[in-house]
Amino acid sequence: MLKLDKTHLDISFEGIDYGSILPGMGIIGQEKALGLLSLGLSITRPGYNIYISGGDGTGRLTALKEGVKKIESDISALMDAAYVYSANHPMRPNLLLFSPGTARSFQEDLFKARDGKLPKTDLIKRYKAVDGCERFVSSLPHPEENPDAYRINIVLDRSGAKRRPLVIETHPSSQSLFGFVEKEHSPHLGIRIGSYQEAAGGFLVLNAEEIVENEDLWGKLKRYLEMTHRAISSTAVQGEMIEGIRPHPIPIATKVILLGSEELYDKLTDSDDLFLKYFKISPEFDYTMESSKHNQEGTISYIKGEVGLKCTKSFWEEMLRYSSWLSEDRTRLTAQLSLLGDLAGEAERIAKDEGRSELSGEDVQRALERRNWHNSLMEEHINKEILEGIMMMDLKGRRVGVVNGLAVMDRGLSSFGTPTVISATASPGTEGIVNIEHEAGLSGGIHDKGLLILEGYLRHKYARSFPLSLYAGIAFEQSYGEVDGDSASSAELYALLSAIGDIPLRQDIAVTGSVNQMGELQIVGGINEKIEGFYNACRTVGLTGKQGVLIPMQNMQSLILPKEIVKAVEDGVFHIYAISSIDEGMEILTGLKGGERDGKGSFPSSSFHRKIEIELKSLCRNSQKQN
Repeated sequence: MLKLDKTHLDISFEGIDYGSILPGMGIIGQEKALGLLSLGLSITRPGYNIYISGGDGTGRLTALKEGVKKIESDISALMDAAYVYSANHPMRPNLLLFSPGTARSFQEDLFKARDGKLPKTDLIKRYKAVDGCERFVSSLPHPEENPDAYRINIVLDRSGAKRRPLVIETHPSSQSLFGFVEKEHSPHLGIRIGSYQEAAGGFLVLNAEEIVENEDLWGKLKRYLEMTHRAISSTAVQGEMIEGIRPHPIPIATKVILLGSEELYDKLTDSDDLFLKYFKISPEFDYTMESSKHNQEGTISYIKGEVGLKCTKSFWEEMLRYSSWLSEDRTRLTAQLSLLGDLAGEAERIAKDEGRSELSGEDVQRALERRNWHNSLMEEHINKEILEGIMMMDLKGRRVGVVNGLAVMDRGLSSFGTPTVISATASPGTEGIVNIEHEAGLSGGIHDKGLLILEGYLRHKYARSFPLSLYAGIAFEQSYGEVDGDSASSAELYALLSAIGDIPLRQDIAVTGSVNQMGELQIVGGINEKIEGFYNACRTVGLTGKQGVLIPMQNMQSLILPKEIVKAVEDGVFHIYAISSIDEGMEILTGLKGGERDGKGSFPSSSFHRKIEIELKSLCRNSQKQN
C-alpha cells in the first residue's frame, strides 16, 4: 500500500528547446505502421490491398497521402480505356486500351475513317499495338447503317497524367463505385464508370465500415477485385452485368485501401474467408506513442502548425500534459494529434478574444475548464442529488455491505466520473452469488465474468475445508442503465466480504479496480475521471479532510490529475491510496488487519479474515440444515 503525495502526481517535461522546433515534422510515433504501409503501396501483386486500422486523428489518411506521393511518379501502369461497339454482341461492348493520351487521337482518326478521309488499313497500321483494334475496325457496316459504331466511349483518359490516381470515395454505393449505364445511348456509349475504375493503376480509399455494413456492396467489391485480377491474366473474362450490359472489366489493377477499426478487422479475419486473400497488408496506427523527446518535439511541431500566436513554455507543458492525459499514461503521448489541435485552437481563441498575442498554460487550463463547464450539466445534477439526499449515498461514516464504487459516464465527446453505491447481502443458501443487474437484463458479459471471479476468490481464500454455501445478492443501487466491464469487481468484493463478516466499511473512501481470483488488483481505465468525479462529489457535499480513493497500484502510471486535486492531496484534505490487493483495501476500509494463517491454518482472532471465515462456515452449516 502506498499513500500518494504531490511527488507521485507531478509530471514534467524537461530538456526541450521549444523555440527551435519548426512546424511540419510529419507523422510521428507510427514507425511500424508507416513501414508496412510503404511496403503495401509498393507491391503490385494481386491480393496486396490494404486495411489500415486505427482511430481518427492518428494520421492514417495523411500518412497514406504522403506514402502515395513517394511512388506516384511511377505511371507505367496508366492507360487510356475506351469501350467500343461490338458487332457480334452489342450488349457485350469490347474494351480497347491505349497508351496515355492516345484514345482521343484514335477517336479523331476513327471519324476520319468514317468520313472517307483515312483508309481503314492505315487506321489499323497506326494503332496496330492496340490489342483488339484491328478486329474492331475490320468489323465496322456502312457509317449510315450504324453511326454510333464509329463513336467510342473513353472512360479513362490519362492524357497529361503525371502521377498515379488517388481516389477517395466518401459516399460509396453500387453506382458511385462500379458505375452504371445511361440507357438512352447505344450500349457501349452508355457505360459510366465508378470510382473503382477511375482509380485503375492507382489507389481507391474507402471507409471500411460503410462498405462492410452493406453486404451486397462488400460482396461486389470482392468480385471486382477478383475479376480485375483475372482480366489482367486473361482477356476472355467478362465483367458483371450492369443493367443488361456486360462490359469487359478494365484489366488494370486498382489497389483498394480500407480505413477502419481494429474491431472490424478482427471480425473480418474471423468471419470472412476471403478477406485475407484480398487484403494481405494491415498497418495498425496506434492511439498512443512513447513520450520520448523525439515524439514530444513532433507533437509540438504539429501544434505549431495549428496555431498562429507565440507560445510560452507553460503552454507547451500544458499541451504535453494533456497529451499524456488522453493516453492515460504518464510515459506516453496521444497519437491522435488532431485532438491536440482542437484544444490548442480553443486556447488560442481565448487569447485572441482578450487581445493577447501570446498563448500560456493558463489558456490551456481555461479552455479545458470551459469544456468541462459546458459538459457538466449531468454531473452537476448527480452531485446535487447526492447533496439533497435524492441519491442515497453517504460520503462519511461506516456501513455494512455497502461501498462507494467509481464509474465513468460518457456523453457525446465528453466523459466524467461519478460515485455509485454498490451493496451486497448474504444469507444461507446454495445459489451462490446472484448478480442482480444480470437478473434484470442490465449486465454485460464482462461484468458477469467479474462476479464469477468473486466466487473463485472466496473458495481460494476461505472455503478450503468446507463447501462454499451461501445466497448473496450484489447490486448497483439507483442504477437504471446497463453495467459492463470489470472495474467494479473489487468494490463488489469489498461489499460482499463486509456483508458476510458483518464488518462496517468506510463510506468516505471510494474504490475502483479489477480483481482476480487470487485477490490481486488489476489496472482499470478512466482512472483520472473517476478520481475527479469522486472529488467533485465530496467537494459539493463538503470536504472532511478524510475522503479519498483506493486505486490499483498499476494505475499510478495513469495519474494526470487537475491541479486542484493535486493541491488538495498536498494539503492533506483528499487522499489517494495505491494498493495491490484486496487485503490492503480491506485494511483501509475496515481499520482491521487481515493477517496470515498460522501453523494450524487459522487466521488471527482479531482479523477480518477470521470474522469472514467464521461466518462462511456458519452459512454452510445453516444451508445444510435447510437442505
